[in-house]
Amino acid sequence: MAHWLVTGGCGFIGSHLCDALTARGDTVTILDDMSTGKRENAPAEAEVVEGDVADAALVRRLMEKADGCFHLAAVASVQRCTEEWVTSHRTNLTGTITVFDAARQAGGRPVIYASSAAVYGDNPDVPLDEDARTRPLSAYGADKLGCELHGRVAHGVHGVPNTGFRFFNVFGPRQDPKSPYSGVIAIFTDRIRAGQGITIFGNGEQVRDFVYVGDVVRHLLAAMDAGGGEGAVFNVCTGRKTSVLDLANTIAELSDAEADITFAEPRAGDIRTSLGDPAKANAAFNVPAETDFRSGLRLTLESH
Repeated sequence: MAHWLVTGGCGFIGSHLCDALTARGDTVTILDDMSTGKRENAPAEAEVVEGDVADAALVRRLMEKADGCFHLAAVASVQRCTEEWVTSHRTNLTGTITVFDAARQAGGRPVIYASSAAVYGDNPDVPLDEDARTRPLSAYGADKLGCELHGRVAHGVHGVPNTGFRFFNVFGPRQDPKSPYSGVIAIFTDRIRAGQGITIFGNGEQVRDFVYVGDVVRHLLAAMDAGGGEGAVFNVCTGRKTSVLDLANTIAELSDAEADITFAEPRAGDIRTSLGDPAKANAAFNVPAETDFRSGLRLTLESH
C-alpha cells in the first residue's frame, strides 16, 4: 500500500484519480485551495488539506509523508489566466516548481504532473505529436510549457523522477457547469437540458480532441507505476476529432432536446484546431483511450 500526495485532488480530474487510488487500496492526502474544487468530490478515505500549492513549507511537509505526488492543481481556465495573469502564474508555474523542489528535498519523490495541449498553440500540423512546434497563445499555455521545461530541470539537474501529460479536452462527470471557467461539454449540457441557448465563439468548426476522464486517470496511474519517468512529456488524447458544432448537436440529440445556438466573435487565445497523436503514450504505457466519445458523453449526461 502506497501513500500519495494529490494536488488539486478535490477538482474534476483529481477527484477521479483519488477514487482510483483509494479503490486499489492506496492512501491519499489531497492539497487543494478549494477555489474550484469541492470537498464532496474527495473520497471519504482521503485526508484533505486546504492550502496553497505555492506554499513551500506546506508542500514540503506533505511531500515528506508521501511516496510520490500527482500534481494536478492549476488555474485551468484560459479566460481566468488572461484576467488574473500574475495570480494564475503563481499557481500554475510557481506552484509546479514548488512541488518539484519539495520532491527534491524529500529525496527525489516521483512527480506525475498535468501539462496541456495548450502548449501547441494554434498549430495546423495535426494530428500533433510531442515533437510538434510549441507556441502557446495564452498565459495558461505559456505556464504549462514552463512546467515542462522545469520538469526537465527537475530530472536532469536534481534527479527528480517525473512525467508530464499534455491533456487535450478532458470531459466526464463532476465538471461544474455553473462555473464560467468550466469545460464546454459541462456548460453546453447544462444549458441545452435547461432549454437555454448556448453561445459558440467562432463558426463552430473548431476541432477538438475530447478524451474521457477515466482514460486520463489510467495514464496517470501507469506513469507513476512505471517509476515516475525521466522528464518526458506525453499527449493524452484519442486522435479523433469532433467539431464544437457537432458536440452541441450530439448533446442535444442524446438529451432529446433542441440546440438553440448563437454565434459570437472568437475569443482571444482560443485555438481553432486541437487534435493529438496518442502513439507515444500508447507505446510507453499501453493505456490507449478506450472510451469512445458518445459512450463517454452518455456517462457524463447521466451524471448530470
